[in-house]
Amino acid sequence: MSTTPAASVSTAELRRRVRAVEALKAKTREMAVANVLTTRETAVKAAHAKDEADVAAREAAAVALRLFNNDAELVADLLEVPAEELEREAKPVTAARAKEIIESLRTRAGRPRPNRARKPRAEASDPSPPASEIPAPAFTPDGSRADAA
Repeated sequence: MSTTPAASVSTAELRRRVRAVEALKAKTREMAVANVLTTRETAVKAAHAKDEADVAAREAAAVALRLFNNDAELVADLLEVPAEELEREAKPVTAARAKEIIESLRTRAGRPRPNRARKPRAEASDPSPPASEIPAPAFTPDGSRADAA
């Protein structure tokens, strides 16, 4: 804002300045509300993702215990977690759900892996083209290279 006395500023200019200040306040409020909505939406998504991760961790613990004949001590040693914690995580998972996951793992394990297209060994070991495929440089009549500009 200028340091000129208020008497030298016209009424129309004062009204314009007041409208500009009000517009700035309104824009600031809009941005604050948009920020709140975005932040809350992100928090809801993060909470949902955390819930899904917690369920997946519980299911994985139950499956591991089931595959190791419910030997919590062995699985706890392998995973370096307390056996009590492992059992507590696995407890809410039903046996039917654990069996379902084990079957899906077995199906995935039995499925052949997709083969990547690979080059034959001769091409893979020798990346440089044969000398007969390398073009010879072209020379002009005065002896300079034609491709050098």
